[in-house]
Amino acid sequence: MSEKIENEPTLGHLNLGMELLDGGGRLNIWSESATEIKLLLLNSENISIVDHEIQLERGAGGVWSRTDERLTAGVNYVLRANGPAGPRHGFNPERNLLDPYAKALVRNGPQNYHCVAVNDEFDWQGVSKPGTALSESIIYEAHLRGLTRLNPAIPEEIRGSYAALAHPATIDYLTKLGITAIELLPIHAFISEPRLVNLGLLNYWGYNSISFFAPHQRYSSSAARAASPVAVLDELKTSIRELHRAGIEVILDVVYNHTAEGGGSGLTYSYRGLDNSNYYRQDDEGNYHDTTGCGNSLNFGKPIVQKLMLDSLRYWVTEMQVDGFRFDLATTIARDERNHFDRHHPALLAMKSDPVISQAKLIMEPWDVGIGGWQTGNFPPGFPEWNDRFRDSVRKFWLTDISKARSLGAYQNGVQELAGRISGSQDIFDEGSPLGAVNFVTAHDGFSLWDLVSYDQKHNHANGEASRDGASDNQSFNHGHEGETTDQYILFARRKAARNLLGTLLTSAGIPMITAGDERLKTQGGNNNPYCQDNFITWQEYEPDPDKESFYLQVAHLIQLRKTYPALRPKRFTKLEDTTPDYDQMLWFSVRGDQMTVDDWHNPERRTLQRLNYHLMNDGTKQGILTVFNGSEVIKDLELPSPDQVSGFELLWDSARELPPEPGLLFAPGSGLRMAEASMQIFAVR
Repeated sequence: MSEKIENEPTLGHLNLGMELLDGGGRLNIWSESATEIKLLLLNSENISIVDHEIQLERGAGGVWSRTDERLTAGVNYVLRANGPAGPRHGFNPERNLLDPYAKALVRNGPQNYHCVAVNDEFDWQGVSKPGTALSESIIYEAHLRGLTRLNPAIPEEIRGSYAALAHPATIDYLTKLGITAIELLPIHAFISEPRLVNLGLLNYWGYNSISFFAPHQRYSSSAARAASPVAVLDELKTSIRELHRAGIEVILDVVYNHTAEGGGSGLTYSYRGLDNSNYYRQDDEGNYHDTTGCGNSLNFGKPIVQKLMLDSLRYWVTEMQVDGFRFDLATTIARDERNHFDRHHPALLAMKSDPVISQAKLIMEPWDVGIGGWQTGNFPPGFPEWNDRFRDSVRKFWLTDISKARSLGAYQNGVQELAGRISGSQDIFDEGSPLGAVNFVTAHDGFSLWDLVSYDQKHNHANGEASRDGASDNQSFNHGHEGETTDQYILFARRKAARNLLGTLLTSAGIPMITAGDERLKTQGGNNNPYCQDNFITWQEYEPDPDKESFYLQVAHLIQLRKTYPALRPKRFTKLEDTTPDYDQMLWFSVRGDQMTVDDWHNPERRTLQRLNYHLMNDGTKQGILTVFNGSEVIKDLELPSPDQVSGFELLWDSARELPPEPGLLFAPGSGLRMAEASMQIFAVR
């Protein structure tokens, strides 16, 4: 039935997990600390029955292996491991464990799963990845279930599923909006924390992985779940294929920094039971060193943990055809054996040198909750980072500065900080390109865009923690009333503020990311931490509403402007000198239409700024875009600049308007312009 493994390959080149071979299969499991590992094959009709128990044999490098003819596609299996006792270990020879490399998991009960051996066959129908350049990317962060759960154009039986993601109604919605990539909140198999379950809630966001290879089963349609684990995989692959067919990339939010096993007293599913001492950061007494706030941190000072992540990334890029990743709490994965952040960490170097992984977009959330955890701007080139400084500066300019001016009678910040952010945050990302920054105003974590302009305080009581959870400083502004209102003046001011925020985002140097639902002014009722709300609080709604539909059109218009005008998306930091094939030009003008003075830059009461971007086109012509910001709550009369060889400025967008303007509205250089209070306008240079 089985044979001893001879000539064991080195760990770095070994395929861990289940390999299906002609006439059987081979299982490789890593554990340096175990003294015994068993493979249990479960009955296909009743998984509580063990049909066969196979002893794995230890080989070089702590790899336990067995080749057996019974290891075929569709076989159900779990592991059991035994080893030494002690504070750093978590062995229990009676506990069923999951293969860390299992490609499919099936849930048998609230805390009970088993693995299924599957092959990777799928017909991609010749559809290739879009291959969108970073400079062209417009990312749309979405929750797979929440995106389609309420869409009436999708059959009810598949709403909220992988199948719904591939439905023509979803793809039509995304293509009309104009985004180039959808970034999905975690779809690796995950569980809900026992604390949430006891509260009658569940983990909705999914940052609680139990596997880095298997997709989350609950996101498949009921028909796929009933059919087989292969049907679940095929449904997900179909959604990726159809998004690619429409030119939309798929980026996965991945959580390699910790697992769902929690702290030392948490549940055991896999890693703790196989080799707690090596997978997790601990002291000699077994106390976990937690830099994630989730009870544990995977130990990226260990080569086996690095290999686990790299193998997972490679699998998702090749077999699942995804286009990129956003790494949750990425500082943790770049912590060395001393638990210090290392921008030259072997895991980062391996990603960039790997011929497969390096082709994917590798986006970092550049912080964790440990000492030295905030590392924005410190990851090496090739790893774009979430730019939280952009978020904070833009919110401050359009929201809290205006709020404070109402209450204090004076502004506390001028335009200097905003200028630094919209020009690419060169003071933070100094590697020669604004493409090191993923700019955003909102994300899944925090207020939605509409709530950002509608609430001064968080309202998280539905989460069961008396609203203690979630950030208290949101740099938001309710515009005079907390929450819902029928006051049309306030509602208009809120919509205008929301347009200002997204208008700034989509005209800034860097890679823009929009949060799903913001394009239709989605509200979460003031909840800024809805990680446990799988309901109307978080689901995207599609009910007809004139204001929301107009806002959607405005966002789509802004996206199209960004695509049409390369001057809005420079690939390198701009210069004041004339444009060249390598560098765009960016010029700054005051309210008077002349060059900004030192006082203009540093006076907090100077809240008007004009930015002129030039890009050299392939035919040798110069393309120019003028963006004008009025950050004060007064109507502002200003003078447009008078650059050489400019015949006029054509209005492309005005945040004070509910809909995009009709083309052809021209202004002469040096002419006067009256801007509505707290608004921005975009002009094409003619």
